[in-house]
Amino acid sequence: MRREHRLSITAKVSLSVLVLVVIACTGTMTGPAGPEWWRVPLALLERIPGFGESGLGISSGVTEREWSIIWDIRMPRVVLAGIVGATLSLGGASYQGVFRNPLVDPYLLGAAAGGGLGATLVITTVGSDRLEWPVDPVPLVAFVFALGTVALTYLVGASFGGMRTSSTLVLAGVAMVSLTTAIQTFILQRNSDVVREVYNWILGRLATASWGDVVLVLPYVALSTTVLLFHRRHLDVLRVGDEEAAALGIPVARVRLTVVVAATLGTAAVVAVSGLIGFVGLVVPHMVRLMAGSTYRVVIPLAVTVGGAFLILADIPGRTLSSPAEVPIGVVTAFIGAPFFIILLRTRQVSR
Repeated sequence: MRREHRLSITAKVSLSVLVLVVIACTGTMTGPAGPEWWRVPLALLERIPGFGESGLGISSGVTEREWSIIWDIRMPRVVLAGIVGATLSLGGASYQGVFRNPLVDPYLLGAAAGGGLGATLVITTVGSDRLEWPVDPVPLVAFVFALGTVALTYLVGASFGGMRTSSTLVLAGVAMVSLTTAIQTFILQRNSDVVREVYNWILGRLATASWGDVVLVLPYVALSTTVLLFHRRHLDVLRVGDEEAAALGIPVARVRLTVVVAATLGTAAVVAVSGLIGFVGLVVPHMVRLMAGSTYRVVIPLAVTVGGAFLILADIPGRTLSSPAEVPIGVVTAFIGAPFFIILLRTRQVSR
């Protein structure tokens, strides 16, 4: 029976990976400029050893300029969207598990608010001069502020018993989000000339994705994902409550701290390069529960693949609806996520 259950989980994950690959290919084939959509998969196959003209003879007819559009513009955008979506949904599922609350997201403890404040400080103080720097300081400062805000939230919550109770941490998170948002609003009020640039960052900025961004976040995301996957069984035990989990031998405070740190690390990393993209970490875990059940042994791995597919898919209308202009990815996810979440609440199918 257990073997059949494991095979069932493996089958669900395998199917989600297949869907992710198909959606990623669709995202790579979509764009306002470049070759015809059907040439893109041929161009990718053509460059695999043994499939080109010297092997199976596949020829796409794609020029070097068109290949540059595929490889240097479309591909890093699709890959980064997959990484960001996977990390946010994984962080959301982990936060919902460790706080036993289906309405929390990976921004609960202030990662988004802190990252937004850091980006705002750089944009308002350095301005366009940062473009002449060897490295754009916005991602680095946003990353540091995101981690710092969550660390401060945890310290505040711990000083009032948050190491033992999740409710105190949630309240501390609400307070820190309000404080950092107020500071950001004050700064923007005094620097109204950069409001548009700041809000472009806040609403998501996959349009500027590069392979450098992918390389920058990949180590943090890999570490975060590994730790959270390892703790998925602990999250199942925490569903029964802190006292019951402790009675079963789970070190509740240590598990909560580890999960929060790992989820925050991944969230801060992707926020630093993509801006603030809402609803992914809130909605995708519920989508997974509706499709595959509520056990975290299934929810956690599926959140990675479904979250990546969701954001890649959401980015496609953002690139095409207002071509050659773009709709910010955060607006698209809100249009998709808000109605879906309302339907969940309406049908009372939100599960813990």
